[in-house]
Amino acid sequence: MEEALSPPPQQRGHLKICSKSVVFVPKEEQFPVIKISLKNTTNIDEYAGDLYSRLNDKALTISSDVYTEMKKDSIISPYVFIKGARAHTFSLNYVTIDDCLPLISQLHRASTLPPADQNTMISAIVMSRQSRVKFNTSWLDDLYEKVELECQADKIMPLVTNPGRLMVTTSRLYFQPFNNVERSPVIKVRLKDIVSLIKRRFLLKQIGLEIKCSEHGTSQAHLYLAFKTKDIRDSFYEKIMDQPEVNLQMPDQQDMAIKWQNGIISNYDYLMYLNSAADRSFFDLTQYPVMPWVIQDFTSDHLDLEKPETFRDLSKPIGALNAERLERMKERYVDMPEPKFLYGSHYSTPGYILFYLARLVPEYVLCLQNGKFDQPDRMFNSLWEVWQNCLNGAADFKELIPEFFDGSGEFMINSGVCNFGVRQDGRPIENVDIPPWATDSRDFIKKMREALECDHVSRHLHEWIDLIFGYKQRGEEAEKADNVFYYLTYEGSVDLDSIKDPNERACMEIQIMEFGQVPKQLFTTPHPVRSTSKEHPPDMAIPPHVISHEHRSKTPETDQVEEDAILQTVDFTNMHKIVTFSKHKDSITDVKLCLEKKMAFSVSQDSLLKLYCLEEQRQLRSVTIANMALSSCIVMPDCKTVICGAWDNNVYFYSVEYGNILDTLHAHDDAVINIYWRNDLLFTASWDSTVKLWQMPCPTADDSFIAAEYFVSFLFYH
Repeated sequence: MEEALSPPPQQRGHLKICSKSVVFVPKEEQFPVIKISLKNTTNIDEYAGDLYSRLNDKALTISSDVYTEMKKDSIISPYVFIKGARAHTFSLNYVTIDDCLPLISQLHRASTLPPADQNTMISAIVMSRQSRVKFNTSWLDDLYEKVELECQADKIMPLVTNPGRLMVTTSRLYFQPFNNVERSPVIKVRLKDIVSLIKRRFLLKQIGLEIKCSEHGTSQAHLYLAFKTKDIRDSFYEKIMDQPEVNLQMPDQQDMAIKWQNGIISNYDYLMYLNSAADRSFFDLTQYPVMPWVIQDFTSDHLDLEKPETFRDLSKPIGALNAERLERMKERYVDMPEPKFLYGSHYSTPGYILFYLARLVPEYVLCLQNGKFDQPDRMFNSLWEVWQNCLNGAADFKELIPEFFDGSGEFMINSGVCNFGVRQDGRPIENVDIPPWATDSRDFIKKMREALECDHVSRHLHEWIDLIFGYKQRGEEAEKADNVFYYLTYEGSVDLDSIKDPNERACMEIQIMEFGQVPKQLFTTPHPVRSTSKEHPPDMAIPPHVISHEHRSKTPETDQVEEDAILQTVDFTNMHKIVTFSKHKDSITDVKLCLEKKMAFSVSQDSLLKLYCLEEQRQLRSVTIANMALSSCIVMPDCKTVICGAWDNNVYFYSVEYGNILDTLHAHDDAVINIYWRNDLLFTASWDSTVKLWQMPCPTADDSFIAAEYFVSFLFYH
């Protein structure tokens, strides 16, 4: 008996047209993300079938031999590649076929070309599309602000490059992406909130610019930009610096070195400063901040910081610590044609960074490794194993990253969101095995930091600085120090703009991106030695204003001490009322203040969110958020977003700036009664007797978005 074919399931979601693929992101989390590579696509056309009458002239069919499923049931796991002829039909809800079919067809034709020609055609398509996009001046906060400069730039994030229009006015900086994959249609930064403006090297070219802002001044505390040319970058930099509202106090390199020498700033903060000065950034995996292995004892029950044998020799690069291995590489070096190198791999590459951070950002690993995790036995499983491989491996010379010396060590914990597989001995990939001298990951990070700051490391850290940032980084001194890497890792080794052959240029760019980059050379003479605690009075304190807020860590205990100190100075007997406001029709359930903008936000059982101006003592806005009572609210530090919990089981994200609901989170099976926000984590509590912890998702991309995001209904059939 033949069974009747049932109609395929229909899904609502977003259709994203990328440079080399089409991606469908379903709204319901139980369905997988569908990625259709254009090179595996056999046909793209308007839907012509008559099986489903509800599919009108807005339906699009994409046929392919292979497609990819990702994140089914919101579980991060290796991509599933499904082979076999399959037709995917998309019913476009808010656009027509003419809005997207020509673009997809052009990109499909490009996918059939050789790699160099394909990139050239994609670049032409992108340029044509982007040239028609102008900055929408309606986003300007003040109609009287004067436009100083407008240009095109890319917003850089790990593994993601998002192009857009960049504008600087007399009071603000604006970035308008060419697509709507960002959380807001335009990023706004007040010039007076900028605390740091640093020129960066990106892909060995001086075209980057990193902007850091005060955390409470803007929703975008950090912005990393890449420009088309160095001249455009420099013009933009000068234009910002010329604005009267910009008042930066950039630390001087010599001044920072003196502070470090005299113990005013820590070893960690000085190394982070040197990384920043040498163009290393957390936003660029090809130039991630690099930190040294400082200890080599990962087997003892007690970490003895008074014993020299505990520490690694900081005067030598990782590759030179094993004399036998170094001798073999030197023999090969003698017979090698120019340009010669000792080490074929680098001490800091995107692969090494994600090797350490795989448990923290597994989606980045899948993105970088074509949808696969590494073999379980080759993953970051044990500190001792990694150190032994760096010491004895034929091609492993990696150093550490800042996460080993700051934070709680969460990058070493398997939170259970991923299934990394099982090792050959039958053990699943769980937490990283830590040395016996540490009780847990938090204690491990604490003791690693103590080792970094101890007297022995302080007396020898300048030797490692000479190798990584200083006079032993390149040239004759590098050869003497056995510190020579592949020539493409050095700044100035190749001029990409001068390479006319597109295939050769593409190969060069891939090598630069994947094989690591040597930091910008900061010193050409030996770095001075740091004075240790044995040479100075023990009560030499570190002034708190010297250490940047970004790298200063606080514990709950210190927070409580500071809070208790404040409470002891308050006289509660003299409190008096200064203002009263009552605008709700039912019981008020929560109220929050934004003192910076002198506003109060309240929610009530009448389902309304109200904004009240404390200075003018008047209501600014009244918004219906849900169909049921609101239980609680949170105001984000920039006062631009309010998060509301509701009795309809949902959490709502409301944009104060744009006056609309940005997103809705179905959080519980019963009413949400309380919410709390801290360090990008959202806590929700409910009448269903559960408390849930939500983390902001990490961006993923393996090719650039070049078109808008569409709401669609999705179904597929054989």
